[in-house]
Amino acid sequence: MCKKKKKGDPRDLVKRCPYCGSAVHLRSADGIYKENSRGVMLYVCAKYPACNVYVRVHEGTTIPVGTLANGELRALRNEAHRQFNRLYTDGHMTKQSAYDWLASVLSVPGSQAHIGYLGEYYCNLVITESQRMMSRPAPPVIPSNGGGMYAFNR
Repeated sequence: MCKKKKKGDPRDLVKRCPYCGSAVHLRSADGIYKENSRGVMLYVCAKYPACNVYVRVHEGTTIPVGTLANGELRALRNEAHRQFNRLYTDGHMTKQSAYDWLASVLSVPGSQAHIGYLGEYYCNLVITESQRMMSRPAPPVIPSNGGGMYAFNR
């Protein structure tokens, strides 16, 4: 008999720091974020700030937005997001088609196409491929039932 695998709890990814092996604690972003008026919570390495590793949680939950990352990887993920977001904010694609494109670039299902889970290699790939797509002229709008999707070429 073959048992169906259960999807893992995303909180399992934040029990130990992947950089130093220390415990990770859920705490307020106060003192880490310059301003925390929205009460953002983070999973933070117990050795912070010596080990500058943390990840934000979804508002009102304890579910991490991605995986724990040090300052370099967080900066790379921010740049990957900035370049990726231009695909739909500058009119090259709709937001949904941009995420479909991202899933194809990463060779993962759409449900797994999240920059917050990417390491250095894939962040650099997203940056490079997003810039390549942005160097092409924006395609014409193709009428659809859903309010207009943009065509895109790979």
